[in-house]
Amino acid sequence: MGVRQIKCFLCMLGLALLTLGGCAKKNGEEKLLDKSAQTLYQNAEYMLEVDKDRKKAVELFAEVERLYPYSEWSKRALIMQGYVYHKDQKYEEARSAGERFIEFYPGDEDAPYALYLVALSYYDQVDDVGRDQAITFEALTGLRNVIDQYPNSDYARLAALKFDLAFDHLAAKEMEVGRYYLKRSNFTAAINRFRSVVQNYQNTAYTAEALHRLVEAYTALGLQNEAQTAGAILGYNYQSSPFYQDSYKLLTANGMKPEVGGSNWLRDVYRQMIKGEWL
Repeated sequence: MGVRQIKCFLCMLGLALLTLGGCAKKNGEEKLLDKSAQTLYQNAEYMLEVDKDRKKAVELFAEVERLYPYSEWSKRALIMQGYVYHKDQKYEEARSAGERFIEFYPGDEDAPYALYLVALSYYDQVDDVGRDQAITFEALTGLRNVIDQYPNSDYARLAALKFDLAFDHLAAKEMEVGRYYLKRSNFTAAINRFRSVVQNYQNTAYTAEALHRLVEAYTALGLQNEAQTAGAILGYNYQSSPFYQDSYKLLTANGMKPEVGGSNWLRDVYRQMIKGEWL
């Protein structure tokens, strides 16, 4: 067989394979079209629940949405895609499915879950205090949307619990950075972080420690009024806390005591607290 004949043979073989591939794809498409939306959806559920094949299940849910758009089964398939993607920790895909559902079916009974799913896809990535906190802010925004838009839903209650935990996470990040600066005697930078906790995250578990660290930092800088006022706030709210005991010892060892003095941001916090507007 000559070179020209070989080339012709290869070309014909390539065309044949291409034709067969096209036929196979067409036959697969026809097989899907032969099935009703309900059948495809139920097949996807079977893959998910019985075969535990989430990859195949989400593919079939996607086919329901593609082949039968705007149908009742398509709507169900879309929310299930979000659920499966989230189970597989494919958070971007889960958010996309949830956002599409809200866009197409904003008044549907599953809309609260779709919005919660979007928030949850951010929240479940908030796992490390040392990471950038942009994800945490996205989670807080998403959870707040659920609480505000669907206040009477079960998902609003779940969102509220997770909102508090995410909020606590941000306070933990501020404390971590503040402690870092304090250990290195960068007192001004440390104070800024602890101040943020006292002013912005009052209801978290870190407020008592933040006040104690302020006592430490202000004492190190020789700012007696600020140190004493921080100690007074700590004693007013957390007198039984070990942090208050440590602050009291530190203040008295330096000739001070927990009392409000001078004119500073902590004095304003103390006044707000007395009026019941703080903590």
